[in-house]
Amino acid sequence: MTDNRKPKQALARRSFLQSASALTAGTAGVVAGAKSALAASADPAITELKDWNQYLGYGVDAQGYGVPSSFEDKTIRRWVPWLTASAESSVNFSPLYDLTGFVTPNGLHFERHHGGIAEINPAEHRLMIHGMVEKELVFTMDDIKRMPSESHFYFTECAANSGMEWRGAQLNSCQFTYGMVSTAQWTGVPLKWLLEYAGVKDGAKWILAEGADASGMTRTIPIEKARDDVLVAFAQNGEAIRPEQGYPLRLVVPGFEGNMSIKWLRRIELGDAPYMTREETSKYTDLLEDGRARMFTWVQEAKSVITNPCPERPVNGQGHYKIQGLAWTGHGKIKRVDVSTDGGKNWQTARLHEPVLSKCMTRFEIPWEYKGGDALLVSRAMDETGYVQPSMSELQAVRGVNSIYHNNAMQTWLVNPSGEVENVRLG
Repeated sequence: MTDNRKPKQALARRSFLQSASALTAGTAGVVAGAKSALAASADPAITELKDWNQYLGYGVDAQGYGVPSSFEDKTIRRWVPWLTASAESSVNFSPLYDLTGFVTPNGLHFERHHGGIAEINPAEHRLMIHGMVEKELVFTMDDIKRMPSESHFYFTECAANSGMEWRGAQLNSCQFTYGMVSTAQWTGVPLKWLLEYAGVKDGAKWILAEGADASGMTRTIPIEKARDDVLVAFAQNGEAIRPEQGYPLRLVVPGFEGNMSIKWLRRIELGDAPYMTREETSKYTDLLEDGRARMFTWVQEAKSVITNPCPERPVNGQGHYKIQGLAWTGHGKIKRVDVSTDGGKNWQTARLHEPVLSKCMTRFEIPWEYKGGDALLVSRAMDETGYVQPSMSELQAVRGVNSIYHNNAMQTWLVNPSGEVENVRLG
């Protein structure tokens, strides 16, 4: 009987080595900085035994809920105390530069509150649907969770994300400049099903969504959007929504400015006209150069940011790197991201990481050889509608400099010869 195992193993090994050789040839620059085995033999990290090699580690977690490694204790949300009058109406920024993939862990998802975090007992929470409906309804959390549900990945972005940058480069930070955006997998009941159950009366054109927090946060949403992809969500990334994200129930309005995704959702009213609430008249409007204000500018248009290198992730000498970043659009899918290392004179199309999903953040990257000197890193996103992310000068030509909201201009990072990275404005 012939033993065929050795030839097969040899063929498999040869095939693997050929594949590895091809891969190495294509990424030779990337691995150029790695030590040879001979050089590594003098490295104590290789040659000396460590405590974790010799002693038993911790047992199962007695607390029952896992936490990150203690070596990752700097990957946290941060807030700017001087930005708002109090922490109850403020922002906690997501550390985009420290994240991988496109999903934001629940404990790092950015926060925006208008009246602090409401601590709600789900057994006492209700959702009411009323107004221009055939039958007014009140749902318990058990009612909501018994219904058929869906799960979708969507980004949520505050309309004021990058808002401090309108007049010039302000904050030397990726986290504080872009950190009011995050992506999660949201699970819940499509709002259109609840509206269908209630029966929408003829003439109903708008819904008013209201939160149960102390601010009584309310926003008006057109009925077309409510009947499209809006979720009444109770779960985030596989677990119950966190209190700071609206536990036990929130609205998720994909692609629209984040304040419309009402947290701690308690009421939906249907009417025949916009409700003109404080948050869509006094707030969340875009002041133009001539003194007029744009209203109902819901969609978060195509935007991108390079997350590495960035001010928090400097360059460590000349050599080979990856330029990485995130792109997103409220109009659907990201189609392409271009990256420039010379301030927009020349562009290279980046590779998009799969999956590329609608109204979801998409990760991009290109290889880059840094040869020293100054480098101006810029990214430019295009979505599936053909919309191209504008420069700041293009945006200001239309909007002026009086706005706070909907700044989706291209961002430039200056890499200095020292390797430090700065937030700069090219025009």
